[in-house]
Amino acid sequence: MCGRCRCSLRPDDIPRSCNLGNRPVRFVDTDRYRPAYNVSPGSNLPVVRRALGADGEEVVVQCMKWGLIPSFTKKTEKPDYYRMFNARSESIGEKASFRRLVPANRCLVVVEGFYEWKKDGSKKQPYYIYLKDERPLVFAALYDSWKNSEGEIQYTFTILTTSSSSALGWLHDRMPVILGNKGSTDEWLDGHSSSKFDSLLKPYEELDLVWYPVTPAMGKPSFDGPECIKEIQIKTNETKPISMFFAKSTKTENQSEPYIITAHKKPAITEKPQSLKEEPATVDCIDHQSHSDKVCDESKSNVSTPTSVSDTSHLKREYDEYRKPSVDEADKQYPSPAKRKAIKSAGDKQKTLFSYFGKG
Repeated sequence: MCGRCRCSLRPDDIPRSCNLGNRPVRFVDTDRYRPAYNVSPGSNLPVVRRALGADGEEVVVQCMKWGLIPSFTKKTEKPDYYRMFNARSESIGEKASFRRLVPANRCLVVVEGFYEWKKDGSKKQPYYIYLKDERPLVFAALYDSWKNSEGEIQYTFTILTTSSSSALGWLHDRMPVILGNKGSTDEWLDGHSSSKFDSLLKPYEELDLVWYPVTPAMGKPSFDGPECIKEIQIKTNETKPISMFFAKSTKTENQSEPYIITAHKKPAITEKPQSLKEEPATVDCIDHQSHSDKVCDESKSNVSTPTSVSDTSHLKREYDEYRKPSVDEADKQYPSPAKRKAIKSAGDKQKTLFSYFGKG
């Protein structure tokens, strides 16, 4: 399928792109042509055809609208250019709209590249497809003329398609018929009316056809300019196995252990204290290793002599008095047996088994 293409060539470049050589060329209505990067059905494009009624070498480069309108269409009918902008090459001999055009209305369409969309669920990603050496692509096409209600004759064309090549099968199941050399373009343009063109209407299998993703804004026909063919990077949603999360957690734990030990180093004690009463002075000097030796010595000299064990007896008495409960608190916490009995009797009496079964 081919529904969008790029054609920013000048009309003078068209004959050379079709390998016409020194054949005489006549230009018709080329002033209607507007070069564009995003050409859609209904647009005007330069088309190469044979001169009508001429048996010589003359060819015509004529501007036509993309999207075939058969000549038997009613004059009052509004043209729909999207209805037949493509024609399946396998069935052009069966459908009346195309069969009558094969003998004398064959033509060539020249573009620089075309676009195709890759479906991924509800999303569609467009790709730009072109020749690696950037030569123009030449498509096989059919054209027709139609007269509208105002008496105006309008020329329209349709691009032939075939099954996709082995290289592009991942993108779409159809592709335009590409005529890749002078022999194929001459045969399609000048071949006898009774000739069979099956050998031409085949997928293009050469390796010089390349592609890359472009912006989804291509979906709008009004979007045009060099941005249309700018390559983009596609974001892929990778599904990571659950084992990676466990591996990451294990690694973090193993790495965090040395960090915790390093961050919480214990103060280095050069000499084990003989008793608790000597520990404050020793630790004080060690914790302030950044001070000068003079400061540390002054700290030692200012430390008062520890009190003896006998001097601390008053501390124990004060502690015991502080912890000794008052009479009221003692009664609340540890009531006497008589009070406990009174409390129990004053409360609700416990029902016996006879209260349930005593009365018959």
